[in-house]
Amino acid sequence: MSALGRLYGRAPALLTDLYQLTMAYAHWYNGHHEREAVFHLFFREAPFNNGFAVACGIETALEYVTQMRFEAEDIAYLATLKDNAGNPLFADDFLDYLRDFRFTGDIDAMAEGTAVFAHQPMLRVRAPIIAAQMLETALLNLINFPTLVATKAARIAHAAGADPVLDFGLRKAQGIDGGVSAARAAYIGGCAGTSNVLAGQLFGIPVSGTHAHGWVMAFDAELDAFDAYAAALPDHCIFLVDTYNTIEGVRHAIEAGHKLRAAGHEMRGIRLDSGDLAELSRTARRMLDEAGFEQARIAASSSLDEHVIADLKARGAPIVLWGVGTKLITAQPDAALDGVYKLAAMRNDAGRWSYRMKLSDTPGKLTRPGVQQVRRYYEDATPVADLLYDEAATHTAWCGADQTGVQEFAEIPNYQDLLVPMVRGGRRVASPPALADVRAHALAQFALFASRADYPALIDRYLDEATDDLRDWLAGRHASSDEHRPERSTDTRA
Repeated sequence: MSALGRLYGRAPALLTDLYQLTMAYAHWYNGHHEREAVFHLFFREAPFNNGFAVACGIETALEYVTQMRFEAEDIAYLATLKDNAGNPLFADDFLDYLRDFRFTGDIDAMAEGTAVFAHQPMLRVRAPIIAAQMLETALLNLINFPTLVATKAARIAHAAGADPVLDFGLRKAQGIDGGVSAARAAYIGGCAGTSNVLAGQLFGIPVSGTHAHGWVMAFDAELDAFDAYAAALPDHCIFLVDTYNTIEGVRHAIEAGHKLRAAGHEMRGIRLDSGDLAELSRTARRMLDEAGFEQARIAASSSLDEHVIADLKARGAPIVLWGVGTKLITAQPDAALDGVYKLAAMRNDAGRWSYRMKLSDTPGKLTRPGVQQVRRYYEDATPVADLLYDEAATHTAWCGADQTGVQEFAEIPNYQDLLVPMVRGGRRVASPPALADVRAHALAQFALFASRADYPALIDRYLDEATDDLRDWLAGRHASSDEHRPERSTDTRA
């Protein structure tokens, strides 16, 4: 059974904003609900000043789309909603339509773990507009937050280098959903495990943990607490040593460790959760080594993020295991990914794509039209440039535009289109990848692109021109009929 099914028993169709349903009703009422449309899901700005993000949440989103149903209790609830005049908000015939609703469109998406840049679609929906529009809220909910957390986790794991990072954030997460989805995203981003047992059950993520200050405080003496824990779990002992006095705590851990060794077991290490972690870890390492516990690891878990970890490693702190909680699970300092889902094309009466875009006085909120695709070019298996282009156009230019203007580059025969078929006719066309494979892909992608601050993410020249043409037409209101809209394709079924 899927993770959604195990958590909720179903993919809840009412995981949406009301206006998605009122728009769907209006499309249905006016009889153009079956007109084909294209929407793209993308973000406007990469989080954490990172330059790019790690695409995540896509598999959960695809699972949701293919399983979404309006159950009897959903229809019954919608029937109780009233408009401002006190009348039923939705007609009975529309509720009957929803009762039988199934997504029958196509979805192309990037593989989870792929490095993605601002304004590049992570996911493209091509479906009757009523279906495509109704997915907006759920898709953004299922992709925005995981992408944010996966990117944060990748940054933290990158800072930690070869040291394992553990997700310790469940208690600070935004509810059950936030804790579970963040644990999955953190694992994809590079965490080696999680304290979240439910996430371990649902996704097969390795689970890990030590003990809390409350365990030590439950005993009259710290050493008694360590001995009691060791008696119950002799091969699982990483002692938390800072409940009262950290240096004394290390001494007590060493004493408990000698007793474990005499009984044929080994202390695995100690955990520091407060104070000057660099100085304390150096002192603890010296004490452990002098006592014969050279293999005991030092873990840390005190308000960590990529910046703190990088600083501690630069200061030579002998910490080799990092438990990261609040700043990972809540993706500090960014509260949210600026992800959006926008209409970019609709079929007109002649069967051609009629382009759509949003204008804005805020330049970053202008959207691009067309049936967009992201092409990544390679030289010797190394990415050298990305190009956002329009699949419906008759050709792709070997030049692109970014903030510095148009860039020319020689024809490169080795490329990959990043949006690949995931759903056709409402059905999955490939089996979901193993989570371990997604994680490996994300780790490789982050390591590759983290060192490429100047990586060119370009806009195809023809797509750029199509954007300008449609923007000028919309701004000037040169025509009121669809036939006069600028069109870039002669293929009526592209």
